[in-house]
Amino acid sequence: MRIERVVIDTNVLISAALSARSAPARIVDCLLQHATLVFSRPTFDELETRLWRPKFDRYLDIERRQRLLHDLAAIAEWVTLPDPAGAAYSRDPDDDVFIHTALHGKAQWLVSGDRDLLELPLGPGLEILSPAQALERWRQD
Repeated sequence: MRIERVVIDTNVLISAALSARSAPARIVDCLLQHATLVFSRPTFDELETRLWRPKFDRYLDIERRQRLLHDLAAIAEWVTLPDPAGAAYSRDPDDDVFIHTALHGKAQWLVSGDRDLLELPLGPGLEILSPAQALERWRQD
């Protein structure tokens, strides 16, 4: 199965930016080269808000963060979520927005390091995978 569309959770994108050799960085690089990244306004807003936290100042300079946000926004396909977004899947509404984005954006994968998301049973059409699982699956395909 070829993965054409993917949603990548904020925690994976930030981990990738912080550590270029990590599993998150490797799967993000691979997916950005071979699939379409899907964002909604709420998922991108979460990335932007978290990326600007002062705790990242010593790891990522302002220019790097600006470039990262600009580049991701420019290459992504954007979906608009209905208001209200829909059913609750997770106990955390911040997690649900990633599921809704994936479903509305017709993504085959949601790549996340969030255990709450990784443990959710979803129907066919969307798989929620950790970066390591996604790398393994990518190598198999």
